[in-house]
Amino acid sequence: MSRVGLKLLQIPEGVEITIDGNEVSVKGPKGELTRTIHPDMNVKIEDNVLSVERPSDNKEHRSLHGTTRSLIGNMVEGVSKGYEKSLEIQGVGYRAVKQGDKIVVNAGYSHPVEIEKREGIEIEVPSQTKITIKGIDKELVGAVAANIRAIRPPEPYKGKGIRYEGEVVRRKEGKTAK
Repeated sequence: MSRVGLKLLQIPEGVEITIDGNEVSVKGPKGELTRTIHPDMNVKIEDNVLSVERPSDNKEHRSLHGTTRSLIGNMVEGVSKGYEKSLEIQGVGYRAVKQGDKIVVNAGYSHPVEIEKREGIEIEVPSQTKITIKGIDKELVGAVAANIRAIRPPEPYKGKGIRYEGEVVRRKEGKTAK
């Protein structure tokens, strides 16, 4: 039994959900998102409450039940509130600068790494050691943040690198001399 799938989704004010076959469109104050869901899942809206139902109890339908409910819930939250991920840069000489539509990151390589702006994503650099990614699609915001972090992940000895805000890096003890 899927606990997430059985949860009913309250549709907030200002958010409009349209179901056309297996295509779900969510429109809100921040934008519009569309996603194709599995054709076996039944999505119903009654009295401003959305519910997802599965046709049977086989393994595939059970796994799709909660996933479908979560995806639609993330779309609703994205168009009403939006998503945000923050990254911190630590290390001597490591910094980020916004140049037009690009973000230029110096992370200890012989060359600066340039990040192109993606549609639906807003990247801000409030200071040289902070990067903020905002958008309405949770999946896209997380993917862009992960790609930026992958430029130079934090290393375990000095903790230098790009990390998520609040991420704890387990530190290792270095070599000991006799």
